[in-house]
Amino acid sequence: MKIIHQGALEWVEEVAKKCQPNEVVWIENSEEEKKRLEEEAFSTGELVKLDQEKWPGCVYHRTHPKDVARTEDTTFICTTLKEDAGPNNNWMSPLTAYRKADEILKGSMKGKTMYVIPFSMGPVGSPFSKIGIEITDSIYVVRNMCIMTIVGEEVLNELDANGIFTKCLHSKASLDPKRRLILHFPEDNTIISVNSGYGGNVLLGKKCLALRIASHHARNEGWMAEHMLVMGIEEPNGRIQYLAGAFPSACGKTNLAMLVPPKGLQNKGYRIWTVGDDIGWMRIDTDGGLWAINPESGFFGVLPGTNKKTNPNAMATMRKNTIFTNAALGENADIWWEDCGWEPPQPAWDWKGQPWSQGMKDEGGSIIVGAHPNSRFTSSISQNPSSSFRREHHHGVQVSAILFGGRRARLAPLVCEAFNWSHGVFMGAIMASERTAAQYGAIGEVRRDPMAMLPFCGYNMADYFEHWLRIGVRMRRKMRPRIFHVNWFRTDENGGYLWPGFGENLRVLEWILARCRGEVDAISTPIGYIPRPEDINLEGLDLPQNNMEKLFKINHDDWHEEANQIEQFFKQFGDRLPTEMWAQLEGLRRRLDVMEEKQ
Repeated sequence: MKIIHQGALEWVEEVAKKCQPNEVVWIENSEEEKKRLEEEAFSTGELVKLDQEKWPGCVYHRTHPKDVARTEDTTFICTTLKEDAGPNNNWMSPLTAYRKADEILKGSMKGKTMYVIPFSMGPVGSPFSKIGIEITDSIYVVRNMCIMTIVGEEVLNELDANGIFTKCLHSKASLDPKRRLILHFPEDNTIISVNSGYGGNVLLGKKCLALRIASHHARNEGWMAEHMLVMGIEEPNGRIQYLAGAFPSACGKTNLAMLVPPKGLQNKGYRIWTVGDDIGWMRIDTDGGLWAINPESGFFGVLPGTNKKTNPNAMATMRKNTIFTNAALGENADIWWEDCGWEPPQPAWDWKGQPWSQGMKDEGGSIIVGAHPNSRFTSSISQNPSSSFRREHHHGVQVSAILFGGRRARLAPLVCEAFNWSHGVFMGAIMASERTAAQYGAIGEVRRDPMAMLPFCGYNMADYFEHWLRIGVRMRRKMRPRIFHVNWFRTDENGGYLWPGFGENLRVLEWILARCRGEVDAISTPIGYIPRPEDINLEGLDLPQNNMEKLFKINHDDWHEEANQIEQFFKQFGDRLPTEMWAQLEGLRRRLDVMEEKQ
């Protein structure tokens, strides 16, 4: 591979001198290279070859039992001023962070190979895209990055002699969780990850670059780096409109991005086009509208609960050329995870590598799961049956609507439209979900996660809200996406879901797009616009008679309590919070008071 970027060469030499690997290999992502690396990983046990008849091209990997998820407590934003990181981030001074990382990195690759991965987030050469170079001592990371990003010589050719790139340095080191660090240096365009092997901490093009570092760049350069799906909806007349959507974990984000229309709408000609399920980079174009790309080329999706009912497109995507992480593994080289839809192989080992069979219990009587709750699959988007033909377009897709979602049992209606862009920013800033039984913490506890970016915003979130407000001012008014909040998880008095969800959510998206085109009216409420009963298409849907009324009920007392909680959440940002956010909160309270007076 021809290396022409002097800065890249000097940095790689500097890292090699520090980490002391046996050899340095530049990754070009050829089929020959893939085969060679996988054979090496099979011999050491880093990867396991699966049954190639059932799972052609697929491999399996286990991470260390204490290294199975993102570790927010060891993730830091390293800026000169602590207040620039904000109350939403852990902060460490750059001087201290570099010193601590260097202590761990010194000699960390002795006896290992150091792999250098030139990669592009987004189509090579697109004005949306960013180039990075990740250094790692893990073949698992190499193979994941080759799926999740564009890797190889074309990236270096685009970088040319003096181009800008993000320095991404990873070493598994000793995998000591007490010395684990995921460090972001937005002012230096640098990321360092040590003592982890889990994808969310070590695939440095993903959350680290595409959100934490990119959000910092986006604010300075006037664009948006968001934790959002991007999807297109094709109507029977052939018209396609695109939505972007932010959802906290356990709110069905990936399922929505790959939604399969219910048969009635499918037969009419509706189709979903998946641009991406996790990250959207958005820019204002010369037409004054907002255009988006997905900077990733793969999915890094959660396995448990994924099956042919919940997400048939994801199941089809992962049937070949996929990396499975921390699932259960059978002696016959088959895999399994909870709610996958088939019987587990026997004999089998769980995600820790211990002998396992379904129904096993620990000493305390609790069921031992086969797959870790955060077990993952890494697959190319190109294998997804709903993959959009616009996915690799340098120009991206025009965004007609932005969705914010949460899991609220009784507060939020099925769908609600913001009054305007500023109100929509407020709607995103107060996003929240209630904990479920599967999540750590008290059931029903409300977790604030503005724009689903709380763990991923690379700077002070108060400044992030201000950036959103400024983006709205810069767009042409008629071209601004409309903003909506959706809640698929409202329940009745017995705890049963009022809305069926999954493919039926397309009925709500239909109304959203009709609103974007100005084709239907809506009912004004204190919290925003909600649909008229006749404007949600319920044809072919067997829904109890009173469910729609319950789905859109707005309880005055509940919302006043919500307003009080929002006030407490906002106070942490102090004087840095935009005054518009306080004005929106007071506006909500006034409208609720008027509603109470009329009742």
